[in-house]
Amino acid sequence: MSLDRVNSGGLVLLGCGKMGSAMLQGWLAQGVDPKAVAILDPNPSDWVRGLQQEGVALNGDLPKAPAVCIVAVKPQMMGDALPRLQALGNGTTVFISVAAGTPMSAFEAVLGAQTPIIRAMPNTPAAVGKGITALIGNTLISEADMTMAEGLLQAVGQTVRLDEEGQMDAVTGVSGSGPAYVFHLIETLAAAGAAQGLPEPLAMKLAKATVAGAGVLAEQADENPSQLRINVTSPAGTTAAALEVLMDAQNGFPALLKRGVKAATDRSRELGT
Repeated sequence: MSLDRVNSGGLVLLGCGKMGSAMLQGWLAQGVDPKAVAILDPNPSDWVRGLQQEGVALNGDLPKAPAVCIVAVKPQMMGDALPRLQALGNGTTVFISVAAGTPMSAFEAVLGAQTPIIRAMPNTPAAVGKGITALIGNTLISEADMTMAEGLLQAVGQTVRLDEEGQMDAVTGVSGSGPAYVFHLIETLAAAGAAQGLPEPLAMKLAKATVAGAGVLAEQADENPSQLRINVTSPAGTTAAALEVLMDAQNGFPALLKRGVKAATDRSRELGT
């Protein structure tokens, strides 16, 4: 990340809950100057309050033209929170929103049509530095602006760029909401193990470790997930027996996840209208 622009111009963070705190922790660890950070949050955590001793400004006056302003409040709080930043619009400050379901046009309506805006969709593994964030900017965003945004968001994981804003709803359905699907998989895998006679704590430990380990393997292996599945599936073996059920075209994972991701994508579109 190029820290010079952030450290010299300043960074405003609107909302410092779980996602905002995860990002802030990553930025500070990578060298963002605490004195360059200004936070607006009505209910700051003890950790955020403690950062004031290092120079972070909390709920005070904002810099006149910070380099970047991160909007990390919940979508339902946007109407009350965003007008506080109106004075920073139509200028050089780059706005980065991580609020789900809020299109760039909603920010332009409040901040001004000449405001550089980037819409981003991170996910909750950002809290442990394993997130992935999709980004798209409006026509006022330069390559340097995108590079700065990527540098900030890579403090909590990987980043990808989208071709157009309409893809953000599907991103929400896959990676934004996706961690909840995986957590539910862990729940149900553990419950299935318990149903076959394992003690519940043991079944849960096995399920957590299996899903976590498989995720790391899928990310690091040269083979794609389909090949990894084939690698561990002996013909007529135990894995094959399970996959015959799970991969059923009507009742298995393919149909179920397709419906689930579509439901999340549709809901994201509804929230954005």
